[in-house]
Amino acid sequence: MSDLKIASVQFENASGDKQQNLSTIARLTRQAADRGCKVVAFHECSISGYTFASRLSREELHSVAEVVPDGPSVQFLVRLAKETNTTILAGLFERDGDNALYNTYICVDGSGLVARYRKIHPFISRHLSAGNEYVVFEIQGWKCGILICYDNNVIENVRATALLGAEIIFMPHVTMCTPSTRPGAGFVDPELWQRREEDPTTLKAEFNGLKGRAWLMKWLPARAYDNAVYCVFSNPIGMDDDQLKNGCSMILDPFGDVVDECTELGEGMAMALCTRRKLTDAGGSRYRLARRPELYSQVIGQTHQSRQNVSWLAHDQKN
Repeated sequence: MSDLKIASVQFENASGDKQQNLSTIARLTRQAADRGCKVVAFHECSISGYTFASRLSREELHSVAEVVPDGPSVQFLVRLAKETNTTILAGLFERDGDNALYNTYICVDGSGLVARYRKIHPFISRHLSAGNEYVVFEIQGWKCGILICYDNNVIENVRATALLGAEIIFMPHVTMCTPSTRPGAGFVDPELWQRREEDPTTLKAEFNGLKGRAWLMKWLPARAYDNAVYCVFSNPIGMDDDQLKNGCSMILDPFGDVVDECTELGEGMAMALCTRRKLTDAGGSRYRLARRPELYSQVIGQTHQSRQNVSWLAHDQKN
């Protein structure tokens, strides 16, 4: 089974402008293909934009959402994948036959839809329904999974996806640079983005500190290390509606090491060659074999009242 070269791409999406975002996705996919990448991954809701949905009524969000796989955006990506001989992963809002709405991430190749994953813990809009299943699929012989943003903060989701066989987990996000109860968190002033060429130092300090990358590195490497999987983290850079996001798209190997990372204050792509030997050499593979689920399966499986704190989402509180 051959090695697999993956690109995790970041860009500044346009809120609600799917045509512009798809144009950017096409341009960057072609660039990644020209650099030898066989898989190209973009961020959560990269087709539609994300944060603006917090202000939309159900009818407005329904008009933004598309059916999968027959909607125009998915079909555009299928044609693009065929043209570039790549596998493409990107996010959008989906509506199903019952008019339920989902935050969805898709994987396509030139033959059509490979996989669809619906976010298990959606919260940007109260009109979104929660997904209810893990998804594991193949890309060129590699077992892959998907977990969207907050899904990765619930560690059971990552372990379950790995136990279902995933060797690579795609982790599309729209995250960082938002208020939280954790020390050091908060928004980053959009004015710094407008002045990024004049004063990149101040912006990088904000992006790399506890509002951004420093928080990410508290937990993301552990997801890769503990489960002996590759983690493909994708995140937008620049303004997503009224919130500034810091990118940091990266690929981590099963040792929890960052193989490549976007450090640009703008569009960029992290690229990594996934090799099978790391999957078994990494300590996480031994830890998984050493598990004793008879000791804790009933503890982990206890029912409880599921709750997530979204009080910091000011837009949600207004709608």
